[in-house]
Amino acid sequence: MLPVIAADPAPLTFDPATTALVIIDMQRDFLEPGGFGETLGNDVTLLQTAVPPIRAVLAAARSAGLLIVHTREGHKPDLSDAPPAKLERGTPTARIGAPGPMGRILIRGEPGHAIVPELAPIRGEVVIDKPGKGAFYATDLGAVLSARRIATLLVCGVTTEVCVHTTIREANDRGYRCVAIGDGCASYRPEFHRVGLAMIAAQGGIFGWVSSSAAEVEALGGAR
Repeated sequence: MLPVIAADPAPLTFDPATTALVIIDMQRDFLEPGGFGETLGNDVTLLQTAVPPIRAVLAAARSAGLLIVHTREGHKPDLSDAPPAKLERGTPTARIGAPGPMGRILIRGEPGHAIVPELAPIRGEVVIDKPGKGAFYATDLGAVLSARRIATLLVCGVTTEVCVHTTIREANDRGYRCVAIGDGCASYRPEFHRVGLAMIAAQGGIFGWVSSSAAEVEALGGAR
């Protein structure tokens, strides 16, 4: 019997063999002082609340043998993949590519671009470097999922209303069933987090389902 995830708007039956855990942008540049998130005036500690729930789901997913995908937002050192509209937006204290405490901000290969140590990928896990908000844009994520015949995505990470939401919307349009892990997502603005999750499950699950780390761990435990 296939496992079932308790979720809103309804429980979801899934096949572990065709399910992937997608962890969005849990990077030092977004979660730690001195990174891009803080240069925009945000309280980065708000994002750190997602680390323990994600760590629990990641351990369960590894034990259950799921495909695990980590994404990192960032750009080439010459910024050729960063449009001017992104480089110039807002009034940050330091823009993308500028020197920071963890190297050049949001630049691939710099310390700040790395995933936080608590959630670091291990051998065999997929790491997708993306230049935009969504994980499908200008990446090979679609090909990776297609090669494994993935049908269901368990999605978590930061921020709820930006990169997580964009990725779920992209995936929904491509026919994937998406489950947002509510407490495994976070935002610099808690009200955006709350509304972002509500939008996913609204109208009978217009973009997907919303669950919790505890429900995911329980379901994955039954999938071993």
